[in-house]
Amino acid sequence: MSNRHLGRSIALQTLFEWDFNGTEAKLAEILKHNLAEFDDKFEDIDFTKELVDGIIANIEVLNDLIRQYAPDWPLEQITLVDRNVLRIGIYELKIDSEIPPKVAINESIELAKSFGGDSSGRFVNGVLGSIYREMEASGEINAAEEQLREDERRAKKTEKNNEE
Repeated sequence: MSNRHLGRSIALQTLFEWDFNGTEAKLAEILKHNLAEFDDKFEDIDFTKELVDGIIANIEVLNDLIRQYAPDWPLEQITLVDRNVLRIGIYELKIDSEIPPKVAINESIELAKSFGGDSSGRFVNGVLGSIYREMEASGEINAAEEQLREDERRAKKTEKNNEE
C-alpha cells in the first residue's frame, strides 16, 4: 500500500470515528491514536494531518457539494464511510490543487471499495465524476495541465521507488 493511500485510509478511519461519535469528539486525539497504530509503517504523517485538518476546515463547503451532487441522498442518509470518502475526494478534487483530479477520484473509489458496501465504489464514482465533468466544462480543469501533473507525479514515484 502506498504511503499516501495509507494516509488517506487513516484519514478516513479518523473522520469515520469523529463522525460516528458526533462532531464534538476530540479529532486531534482520534487522529493521534490512529496514526500511532501505523507508527512503524507510516512516514507521511503531515500529509494525513493536513488532509484531516483541511477537510474539517472546509466541512460545510464539502457537505454542500455532496448535497448538490447527490441530491437524491440526504447527507444524513449517506453511510458514514461513503460520506467521509466523498469528503476526502471532493476536498482533493476541489480544494487541494496539489493532487491531480484523476488521482483524487481513483483513490476515493479505492477507499470506497475497500471500506464501503457493495455499491459504494459506484456511488462515489458517480458523484466525483459529476463534479469532475463540471470542472472540466467550466475550464477549472485543463486536460493538458492535468496530464503534465500526472506525468510529474509518476516520475517522482518511480524515482522514489528506484532509490529504495
